[in-house]
Amino acid sequence: MANVEPSGRPAEAFGATAVGGAPRRLRVIRLGLWLLAVVLAVRQMAVVLGTPRGERLADLETWVRPNGLLYVKGSLYDSTRFTGTPFGGLVLKPLTRAAEQALGWGWTFGTLLLVVALGLIVARALPQPVSRRTSLFAAPLAISLLMLSLPVRNTLLLGQTSVIPVLLVLVGCFVVRGERAGGLLIGLAAALQPTVLLFAPLLWFTGRRRSAAAACVTFAACTGLAWAAMPHDSSAYWVHHMAGAGLGGRADDLANQSLHGALLRLGPAGPLEIVLFFALGTAVAVAGVRRAVRYARDGQLLLAVAVTGCAAIAVSPTAWQHQLLWVLLAVVGRVGRRTSDRYVWPVAVVLVMTLPAKMMLPNMPQLYTLRDDLVLIAALAAATAVPFLSRTSPYYRSPVPTEYAAPAPARFGHVASGPFLRRVLTRPNLFLELLLIRVTYAAYQEIRLGVTADRATAERHGHQIHRIEQWLSVDFEHRVNHAVVQVDWLRGFLDYYYLSFHFGVPLTILAVLYVRRPVDYRWARSVLGLATGFALLGFWLYPLAPPRLMPGLGFIDTLNGVQDFSRPNYGTLTEFTNQYAAMPSLHFGWALWCGTVIVVMAPRWWMKPLGLLHPLCTVSSIIATGNHWVLDVVGGATVVGAGFGLQYLVSGPRAVTRALTGRRRRDAAGPRSASAGDGQRAST
Repeated sequence: MANVEPSGRPAEAFGATAVGGAPRRLRVIRLGLWLLAVVLAVRQMAVVLGTPRGERLADLETWVRPNGLLYVKGSLYDSTRFTGTPFGGLVLKPLTRAAEQALGWGWTFGTLLLVVALGLIVARALPQPVSRRTSLFAAPLAISLLMLSLPVRNTLLLGQTSVIPVLLVLVGCFVVRGERAGGLLIGLAAALQPTVLLFAPLLWFTGRRRSAAAACVTFAACTGLAWAAMPHDSSAYWVHHMAGAGLGGRADDLANQSLHGALLRLGPAGPLEIVLFFALGTAVAVAGVRRAVRYARDGQLLLAVAVTGCAAIAVSPTAWQHQLLWVLLAVVGRVGRRTSDRYVWPVAVVLVMTLPAKMMLPNMPQLYTLRDDLVLIAALAAATAVPFLSRTSPYYRSPVPTEYAAPAPARFGHVASGPFLRRVLTRPNLFLELLLIRVTYAAYQEIRLGVTADRATAERHGHQIHRIEQWLSVDFEHRVNHAVVQVDWLRGFLDYYYLSFHFGVPLTILAVLYVRRPVDYRWARSVLGLATGFALLGFWLYPLAPPRLMPGLGFIDTLNGVQDFSRPNYGTLTEFTNQYAAMPSLHFGWALWCGTVIVVMAPRWWMKPLGLLHPLCTVSSIIATGNHWVLDVVGGATVVGAGFGLQYLVSGPRAVTRALTGRRRRDAAGPRSASAGDGQRAST
């Protein structure tokens, strides 16, 4: 007789329902990911086709004549905008009979179909074993990442063919049967992008020698055919332009992410640069192929393909943005022993390949070299340095798990069901934290600057705030502002405090918490991020002119001096900041966050009052310098309170340090003590 639950329902039926809920959730998530991929594809097509003529399909537009038809007149390389090989030009010549508008639609839609096919093949080629969840989500995720990547966006906008070589290589390695057929496709890819010929050694040393020979023969045949059909263009490409060098722009342009471009940007030129390029290129090619062979023999052929492609990027004379898709494929490699470390490499690769380099690194002259060559550095790392795990490693399938705290009693039950909302006890990866903090702050700057408002609206809101403060009898900004101006040392101190402590104090607190109290670090960092997000919403909904930008009220700008209010664009001041993002005051909000964290976590009683000095000095500086209203301070306190409240709702109480300490003690005491302590921790 079947066991019956207290509700009277058979246990088997109850279990079936519980188990059946997971597949339904997975199907819903998978459908959502496919919808996201479709939305991104439609958006990319709309962006390209909505771009004015002359700016879209720029490389194909070199063939457009006034009546809208394409033509080839003279050499393909007269304008240097066409960066393909002579064989690529030969393949594209039939398109010269197509009308420009029809070609735009056909080219864009065809490229999107190629990207979809590329994503499907990548999902199918993932190294085994792959979990069921990964297999369900891999294809739409891969397609979405490809749609978002800078190479695909650049390919669609310029009308380039750089997706085709990548697709041909993947089809030759994972889809077609027979070594000769695979080698034929890879040879065609090399005829379109010569450095793809680097896959021939990979095929040779992994035992697919017929495929390697077929690739070399196909490349030679296609190149010879193009030479016979277009000898002038072939001579221009292979001799005059040195296999593409100098096409598409100057070789030292920032868009050229190859060793050749990086060396030219660093200073060497002439014979010295050529010798260095060949020496470094040979070393990278040898190291990359050796690593790729090792991963291919280990059963990670997709990673081997990605490593070889990254080496091909580095050794190419020119590697423009649309040719860098190989780096994104390297995201399949697994790095790190801990579960938390597994996210570092894929997140870094995705960010590098989807965001502008200026969002990855601060705008500091010391970092310009790294920022200018960020994609090249990622390609070199994948080809030569990143320690990808072997499938024989015990950590490949079972990394060291992340430690979580016991569920907090104050947390809502339905919210706590998500593992990503559970409180983590282990210290996060430092590199990943720094990367995400930098990218998040860069996004905050872009959004804050992008929230624009006209001067009249901001000033109208300023008068509203001023009238409310007068009604509440808290409009003392003007008196404080003029009183401070009369005391030079006080004015200098408050100006300096306003400019210098806004970022330094929060970063210092985060650093101390990361080193000394990692559990509390996650809590504090999340609160700060939530408060900043709420503040961005305030900037958007209520653009507000600060007191110093309100003509007629008599405030003195202590930082910038006397301003000319007669200028129509007054208030923008610089292109680097939104001067009308005053409500709420994040200067005070972040300072209040600092004070609260110090008061809550300071180990000594005398440290807690000192924590209140920073918000006190901050509110004094923002009022005295005319940068904020009193009600802006109230707004800053509100968003910080909302951040603390939301963090409490989703993660429960902060007091989890004891759980971490108790676990460490039980681990040191042995299994018996640990098992005895589990029940105690569960009841905490």
